[in-house]
Amino acid sequence: MTLLERLTQDMKAAMKNKEKQKLSVIRMVKSSLQYEEIKLGHELSEDDVLTVLNRELKQRKDSLHEFEKANRDDLASKLREEIEILEQYMPEQLSEEELLEIVKATVSEVGATSKADFGKVMGAIMPKVKGKADGNVVNKFVQQQLS
Repeated sequence: MTLLERLTQDMKAAMKNKEKQKLSVIRMVKSSLQYEEIKLGHELSEDDVLTVLNRELKQRKDSLHEFEKANRDDLASKLREEIEILEQYMPEQLSEEELLEIVKATVSEVGATSKADFGKVMGAIMPKVKGKADGNVVNKFVQQQLS
């Protein structure tokens, strides 16, 4: 079952079970997916769907950080629920050990030796870990390896 089919199925289930929050989040995601499909001009691949889901998740995490900084617990708790719902559709995250192994392998694969090769390494590694690791964590590990 594709991610898009799963979203549609879960949306129907949320309607039947009267889960307003889950239904709202899934509708927002499906809307973003439709917008992306129109923008790209073709049907979305599984990779494209993951990209959109990742973007939605990142936006909510950034907003959550801002709401927590402003002591808006009411809005922060709502966003935490939305993040929880979105994370159900994301692939399993890589552990730090697995991610570190991928970073080390990619650094040697690219032949990177200094911080000047940072962009080259990041460009090679991100497609490998797309949706499976946070970009900030990957960034940190790559910098550690290149220093």
